[in-house]
Amino acid sequence: MGSSVPILWHNTALFYQDDLINSVIYQQLIQFSESKMNFFISDAWAQAAAGGAGGGLLGLLPMVAIFVIFYFLLIRPQQKKAKEHRAMVAELTKGDEVVTNGGVLGKITDGDENFVTVEIASGVQVQVQRLAISQMMPKGTVKDAG
Repeated sequence: MGSSVPILWHNTALFYQDDLINSVIYQQLIQFSESKMNFFISDAWAQAAAGGAGGGLLGLLPMVAIFVIFYFLLIRPQQKKAKEHRAMVAELTKGDEVVTNGGVLGKITDGDENFVTVEIASGVQVQVQRLAISQMMPKGTVKDAG
């Protein structure tokens, strides 16, 4: 017992390693855990054999279903909205009343392929990117301040 290293067993008693390995309780514990592990392993083998070859394809089915749901609920509507926004931005002309992404309401007075000039008050004009126009408003929404 002189060279043995003391170990703590279940936080209750201090045993020496040599005494623990040679003890009957330790041997019974090892046999019990091995028998239970063999019991679970044999179930796993039996279950795998009964599964067959179609298990891989059936396991992939939920992932495909989730992708299809995401496509129809998230991706497709977002693409449709982006396509409508690109069409609206391409159709902007002088005199259209618009709202920018920042919430500024105004009337388009000039524009090129990348930028438009928006009059937000009488004599006050700002230049914004075409893609910064969030929506077109009906005619007559902007009232002249002058």
